[in-house]
Amino acid sequence: MKPKMSVEELKEIFLSAQDSDSTRIMGVVISFALVSVVLWLVRRRSLQEEYTPIWMGVAVMLVIVSLHAELLHSITRAIGAWTTSSTVFFLGEFFLVAICLNYAVRLSRASMHLKNLAQEMTLLRAQVEKLEMKLGS
Repeated sequence: MKPKMSVEELKEIFLSAQDSDSTRIMGVVISFALVSVVLWLVRRRSLQEEYTPIWMGVAVMLVIVSLHAELLHSITRAIGAWTTSSTVFFLGEFFLVAICLNYAVRLSRASMHLKNLAQEMTLLRAQVEKLEMKLGS
């Protein structure tokens, strides 16, 4: 009967496992594809310039992490995760929450702006009707 491994031994096995070359190549290809897509969307004016630094930052970080796996291993150890894939998913979720928060702030701002415009339009309409009544009498 084999002796059971401790949690720390299992964690160290996961952390010391080598990433496959195909995973690294796929990461590099996807990150360069993201850079290309972001630049193409900006060129076509489908992506506003204000969002370009965010997406370029993500793409550049993906390139760096894909080319330097030891950086991802360091981040994995720093956050206490067991596998680099867990770290990638955690960082992806963090990014998605940040994007959602950004859009929630923008949506709140836009709805407040829309409410103010509707109120101004109502006031202007009332003034126009008042002037029409004054001129009509």
